[in-house]
Amino acid sequence: MEKAMNRQKILLHHLNPSSSLSANESSSSLSASACLAGDSAAYHRTSAFGDDVVIVAAYRTALCKAKRGGFKDTHADDLLAPVLKAVIEKTNLNPSEVGDIIVGTVLAPGSQRASECRMAAFYAGFPETVPIRTVNRQCSSGLQAVADVAAAIKAGFYDIGIGAGLESMTVNPMAWEGSVNPKVEFFEQAQNCLLPMGITSENVAERFGVSRKEQDQAAVESHRRAAAATAAGRFKDEIVPVSTKIVDPKTGEEKSVTISVDDGIRPNASLADLAKLKTVFKRDGTTTAGNSSQVTDGAAAVLMMKRSVAVQKGLPILGVFRTFAAVGVDPAVMGIGPAAAIPVAVKAAGLELDDIDLFEINEAFASQFVYCRNKLGLDPAKINVNGGAMAIGHPLGATGARCVATLLHEMKRRGKDSRFGVISMCIGSGMGAAAVFERGDSVDELRNARKVEANLLLSKDAK
Repeated sequence: MEKAMNRQKILLHHLNPSSSLSANESSSSLSASACLAGDSAAYHRTSAFGDDVVIVAAYRTALCKAKRGGFKDTHADDLLAPVLKAVIEKTNLNPSEVGDIIVGTVLAPGSQRASECRMAAFYAGFPETVPIRTVNRQCSSGLQAVADVAAAIKAGFYDIGIGAGLESMTVNPMAWEGSVNPKVEFFEQAQNCLLPMGITSENVAERFGVSRKEQDQAAVESHRRAAAATAAGRFKDEIVPVSTKIVDPKTGEEKSVTISVDDGIRPNASLADLAKLKTVFKRDGTTTAGNSSQVTDGAAAVLMMKRSVAVQKGLPILGVFRTFAAVGVDPAVMGIGPAAAIPVAVKAAGLELDDIDLFEINEAFASQFVYCRNKLGLDPAKINVNGGAMAIGHPLGATGARCVATLLHEMKRRGKDSRFGVISMCIGSGMGAAAVFERGDSVDELRNARKVEANLLLSKDAK
């Protein structure tokens, strides 16, 4: 028995990704850092298993229509505090162990929003020793916050962090403040950074031939899926109820409410109804209020840590952060960003598009959403399966973190049928961002261990 146990230990030592290999062993030994993710994938890990950055909790508020919805009278810090509190309370984590909190946020004045986020952390029960900062990469800010935390954990700055997102478009509407540098007249691309987002949507539709009917169909489907998800209770695992108030604009009367359901979804949306809407940005255009994302209030938070720490604490792993990519595109058609960013992020993970089981692609406008879907040849059944921003809403700074919560909870529900997921969005001024995630219980330390060839082609058809 003792000899058998020793043989097992030796075998596990050779399979362990953290075990060192000598130069003459490296081409012939087994390694768990190379994994077969499917028949056609070249997926591989680039770090030791215990160093994986994992997500152990991801929650969001309901998303509500700006100026008219359930959060129209709610302070921005009162939106953020509940989700920060939720990721701590639901994991029983000591908040003093968090190394940093990074919040994606777009429209509010920088120094004011930074202070509001710090205040929200105190409301949520974090001690003064836990720092917080904001990040702004426009519509990808929430995803950028998550990526920044992942990068910091990978770099060894800390072992536990929170990536979050916040936007109150009721309090901070989209507007340019101050004058514009006259130098912009001599740089066409710089001029295009100032284009209204709706005009960039019209540009995409015109340049790439996306019809009004295609856009309206995408919007109807978004509402249909979101309504079905709400009715089936599929958002309950990710939404944190928020107790707040609503003020009657006519009487000034305050009413205490608890908001736990997205209020912008229109279950009865139809092609006939959307066809009646007038275009908003261009008289003979195709972009309407019905086939654009909603202006929204909301927040989300994602608790991340090294896998080894999560295992030590006995925390269930919801997902694994794999890769992130941000790319630049023509500002005049900024909506094409996901079509450029997704292949970069997927390739960085050693995967192919066919290996991705679910996509959360932000529906800033139906024109750009349809273009990106068609350009990449993606299966519509894999994209925004519970609806997207045209139905649920798009609180700019929070959307990326919201998508993490939505994606990972859906992947958990699907289990073995869903291993890899992608989140992506276009970014104002001409960029795109994308990140790859893996379902938390889909891998283990020795999974798919196999011989690493010297040419690092890790699947039969990666050549």
